[in-house]
Amino acid sequence: MNGHGGQVEKLARQAGIPSARLLDFSANINPLGPPSGLRLAAIRALEDAALHYPDAECAELADRLCETWGCRPAELVVSNGASEALYALPRALVATARRAVLVSPCYIDYRNAIAASGWETRIHQLVPENDFQIDWPRLAQDLQPGEILFLGRPNNPTGSGFATAPLRKLAAACPRNWLVIDESFIEFTDEESLAADLPANCIVLRSLTKFYAMPGLRLGAVIAPAEVAARLRRLLPPWSVNTVAQQAGLAALADSEFAVRSREAVRLLRQELAAGLQKIPGLRVLASEANFLLCRLERSGDDAASLAARLLAAHAIAIRVCDNYDGLDKRWFRIAVRTQEENERLLAALHAELAVAAPAILHPARRRTPAIMFQGTSSNAGKSVLTAAMCRILLQDGYRVAPFKSQNMSLNSFVTRDGGEMGRAQVVQAQACRLEPDVRMNPVLLKPNSDTGSQVIVMGRPVGNMRVNEYISFKPEAALAAHRAYDELAAAHDVIVLEGAGSPGEVNLKRHDIVNMTMARHAQAPVLLVGDIDRGGVFASFVGTLEVLDAWERALVAGFVVNRFRGQESLLQDALDYMLRHTGRPVLGVVPYLRDLGLPEEDSVSFKSGEDDPVRSGDPAVEIAVIDLPHLSNFTDLDALRLEPGLHLRIVRSVADLGTPDAVLIPGSKNTLGDLAWLYESGLAARIQALAAGGTEIIGICGGFQMLGSEVSDLGCVESGIGRLAGLGLLDVQTVMMPEKTLRRAVARHTPSGLEVVGYEIHHGKTTGGAGTVPCFVRADGEVVGVAAVSGKIWGTYLHGVFDADAFRHEFLNRLRRHRGLPAMASQASYGIDAALDRLADTVRERLKMQEIYRIMGLK
Repeated sequence: MNGHGGQVEKLARQAGIPSARLLDFSANINPLGPPSGLRLAAIRALEDAALHYPDAECAELADRLCETWGCRPAELVVSNGASEALYALPRALVATARRAVLVSPCYIDYRNAIAASGWETRIHQLVPENDFQIDWPRLAQDLQPGEILFLGRPNNPTGSGFATAPLRKLAAACPRNWLVIDESFIEFTDEESLAADLPANCIVLRSLTKFYAMPGLRLGAVIAPAEVAARLRRLLPPWSVNTVAQQAGLAALADSEFAVRSREAVRLLRQELAAGLQKIPGLRVLASEANFLLCRLERSGDDAASLAARLLAAHAIAIRVCDNYDGLDKRWFRIAVRTQEENERLLAALHAELAVAAPAILHPARRRTPAIMFQGTSSNAGKSVLTAAMCRILLQDGYRVAPFKSQNMSLNSFVTRDGGEMGRAQVVQAQACRLEPDVRMNPVLLKPNSDTGSQVIVMGRPVGNMRVNEYISFKPEAALAAHRAYDELAAAHDVIVLEGAGSPGEVNLKRHDIVNMTMARHAQAPVLLVGDIDRGGVFASFVGTLEVLDAWERALVAGFVVNRFRGQESLLQDALDYMLRHTGRPVLGVVPYLRDLGLPEEDSVSFKSGEDDPVRSGDPAVEIAVIDLPHLSNFTDLDALRLEPGLHLRIVRSVADLGTPDAVLIPGSKNTLGDLAWLYESGLAARIQALAAGGTEIIGICGGFQMLGSEVSDLGCVESGIGRLAGLGLLDVQTVMMPEKTLRRAVARHTPSGLEVVGYEIHHGKTTGGAGTVPCFVRADGEVVGVAAVSGKIWGTYLHGVFDADAFRHEFLNRLRRHRGLPAMASQASYGIDAALDRLADTVRERLKMQEIYRIMGLK
């Protein structure tokens, strides 16, 4: 490609592809993209820009530039890109000079600007044998009085830089020459700008468009002696720097961390890319201090124009052919430094086109397993259910598919066959794939045990209790574990369906995110943003989420899914069209509000809201009151009960709610002592004790089982800082919290009925029974995992999932019916989710644009 780099639309037309598919290495823009605040500043400025002229003097921006660069206001001129000032410079200096010297190879617009002024041009040629390094004594001797010298620092296209000392020495040695120093790429280096202490015969060009990634806004500046700066101001057109560019510049300069982060990131990316290029035989790569590399094809017969054409046609990659630079022949080309994934894609393409063995790449690109990721505009937007649906759809279509969520925060966990702990949502998704649950599907699990702390579980094992700041410090280690887990799963499957957490737009969390956009980037997964229309404001949520994302994050969003819609879909068409116009991204599905899915919920939001409480009519119902503990966990123990006819489950939060049910169930807890104290404070403890005395059946599962005893002791502060507390005194057992966590899948027998149950244990406590209890659940190895009072009316167990066994559940419910004087029910529900997953997949398949989603994923 000749002329300037970055002509994306022209190149895309030439390749016959949409411009979004072109990977442009021909323009040298910061691979990190713009600072996060730049977009918002530009958007805010639009309204003012539409109503008012811009500040012709750029006063606020000029003050900020002087403060940042150390120059004086009289020396600074803000311009519409560095090029505008470059083309005006010869006219500002016409009284003192009429000939320019170009140290070549150099930026081609130096020659164009000089030619437009009618000046003469002379070339001071650098030689490739010396890697185009400047011979300072020779350059000083070569300059003639009255000539203007143009120097790039770093040079474009070579990337060669130089320190300030030899430049100042040259300026002092040549007082009758103007030195124009182009520092458009100096932010990428560690060198000090000449602007802070400007020599009397020097002029510095600066550009904000390269380093701050805003080439379309055009923003630059000149630092020159005051009299030259004054002439330049008179020569430049009024209002040449628009309001949006001025405000974007202010936002960019305000982000000092961005500059530090960019320099380090580009340095590492440049080193890795250069190392990869150097391993390609027949390719010469020059050392660079900028965000680009100059290369030469050394083999006879190779030429850069032919290579560029092949890269464009076969790989949709653009490079900058450099044969129009003075001193460079047809074998030279320049490439920008981009992201690691993009650089690896370029290296792979170069290996293919230059017929070199691919293993020579420094970091071979990881095989990209097709993937899709569901993220939400909020928590409880329906991501987990849609992820499960997509898993089953892909399985039905013949793909080996697995789910993945790098970090889950939930008290609703599950134990795998090898004793690892993971979130229940990923268990359901694994079932959708007909896979055995695997902790790699949810490598990081957070189980809150207070308002500001959680137990942290990595790859199925607890690593400790951490408060928020402690976990933030731990996150880099957690991210490494998540990436390893993902890579292993991806290598073993045809496709991965990822789930995000909460919203990617949580601006206070994005910097240390390991579950949303950073995970999507690692997986190279396009993102579908899910919104719950039943809550209202879904389209504003879509737009608002996009607005707070950084540029690289927005690029990952492929489209939107409207979830939980009630009504006629055609009524949404105007809104769907608006979304495409406003964001450039389509709505890829409208999923209806799905009731009675028969699937476990990811967290307790629906449980605690009571929105899924079954209210059944017809047969007289028995009633079970479920205590809604503040730190309730594993509420999915109730899922099978929810399906039963003739049963009413009530969620109880106060004494007034409790009434006189047939049974009271105290579920699991992540903070047993804290929740036990709450039972006493709320008055529920006394009321439960009274019901037990009156013959009501009282059941405790895990933490609830521990609360039924005479005492719970946690002197080691495993779960809380309470230490010791009297239990409800309904079972003759005592519990001591132990640091070691029991994680076990278990098959047990219910001794009164002889029925088998299958469940799992997740607990820290060790519970011992006294003479007033009898075993009621005994594992196959003889270990007692549940006891009952002699009456049988009070019982508890450590087994989660105890009610999933159809025969035991039916026996339990019929016992309650008989106690109430109702006949036993012969035909009752069968608990299993496979059929429910098929029904879910059929509905979601019908409402999503599956062909388009498959195309986005690269499957079809």
